[in-house]
Amino acid sequence: MQPRAYGPYPFLPITRRRQFAWPGGARLAVWVIPNLEFFHLDDVMPGANNERIALAHAKVPNIRNWSLRDYGNRVGFWRLLEMLTRHGIRATAALNSDLCDHHPEMIEAAVAQGWEFMGHCQTNATRLNEMASEAEREAIRATLSRISRAAGRPTVGWLGAGLAETWHTLDHLADAGAEYVADWAGDDLPFRMTLDRGTIMSIPYTLHCNDTVQFFDQKATAAEFGEVMRRQFDQLYKESAEIPRVMAVALHPFVSGMPYRIGAVDAAFGYFRTHPGVWFATGSEIVQHYRQVVPED
Repeated sequence: MQPRAYGPYPFLPITRRRQFAWPGGARLAVWVIPNLEFFHLDDVMPGANNERIALAHAKVPNIRNWSLRDYGNRVGFWRLLEMLTRHGIRATAALNSDLCDHHPEMIEAAVAQGWEFMGHCQTNATRLNEMASEAEREAIRATLSRISRAAGRPTVGWLGAGLAETWHTLDHLADAGAEYVADWAGDDLPFRMTLDRGTIMSIPYTLHCNDTVQFFDQKATAAEFGEVMRRQFDQLYKESAEIPRVMAVALHPFVSGMPYRIGAVDAAFGYFRTHPGVWFATGSEIVQHYRQVVPED
């Protein structure tokens, strides 16, 4: 993509979208995105408030913040897995590919429950906009290839670490076989983006119904995050009576997988399931269906 003043897609207000329906006549598609992340102990860790730390101020090893995230993989992930399985929800995990080598038990368990994976860089310690272009291209290919081997199926989605991109990212993703990207959190429906070579789909992601943002930035309590989830759902469900919508829920095992937080998230999903016309889907299912029933944006 060439540098430009606006994004690689036309401006199209939500009120002017084509009418369509999700499978089975559903009105609201809900997809759940656990962020499964790996940090090496000798990586620079985020700070106590999950902020990015400047290298000049970094201390390695950062036992406090590394072990918090390790708890998410050792314990919190398994709580989320049990909860989502009980609700019959197949998640779409944003996955660091290094996890495939260091914690294959997590991959095996998620695959067994029918989860989908999308690339989330090799480790969350390094972002695409911190690399030279050729290194970025290779990192994307290596990430998608490693996850595909571990999952036993092609990996066709992407969420960048920190949602970071360069002017070249979308083209690199398309060249590597990616079909959709979640970095562009600017809509409640999928849309097509035009690249230097072909197109790629954007799928709605969330920086609001997102546990790290709520707990670290907004200082929300567990109960308040549960209320955020319900209010987000209620408004999108109401609007979807006119034109269908997509609701994303972003979770992190080291955040929502904590014992005192999991109950509020569990209750919110239980609330969602009391409503008719809700389709719990994976990212690729949402994008593929939308692409078929809305051939042009």
